[in-house]
Amino acid sequence: MGTEIERKFVLRATPEWLGETDAEQIEQGYLAVDEEAEVRLRLIGDRPKLTVKSGRGLERGEVEIDIGSDQFEALWPLTEGRRVSKRRHRRETDSGTIEIDVYGGPHDGLIVAEIEFGSVAESERFEPPDWIGMEVTGDERWANRRLALTGTIPEVPARIPQTDVSRSSRGGRGRRPA
Repeated sequence: MGTEIERKFVLRATPEWLGETDAEQIEQGYLAVDEEAEVRLRLIGDRPKLTVKSGRGLERGEVEIDIGSDQFEALWPLTEGRRVSKRRHRRETDSGTIEIDVYGGPHDGLIVAEIEFGSVAESERFEPPDWIGMEVTGDERWANRRLALTGTIPEVPARIPQTDVSRSSRGGRGRRPA
């Protein structure tokens, strides 16, 4: 199983330049979810994928495989009531590509940025740009699986709180409100 090292942020507002970036639609549904793993289907543009993720927080196990359209169509109905829909934009930075997801449907108005790293040390050196917002890495309320299962968006504080960096119980990096 591969490893994904990723930090996640909730944006307060849509960046002015977002409409100038390349974007593609993502439909994502969950076949199975428990405390330690998830199995999801994704249609990224017209490319269907099956993904298994394990663990929580900054560093997680991940395997993603391409599947055929017929397989996707057969499995998609099994995700009913456990889906998210989002438009993914990409912004290149010196630290790597930041993916900005603008959600639709019951999650309309939510904008999340994620950035993947090659190592935990690299993720710790990352200094988020001012526009990126509040870090929610490791906060399960903001996990896509949770959004899909609840169909709701967690409340964002009226003012982005000051944050401190702390390790989660699973070794992930998370920022918690001070």
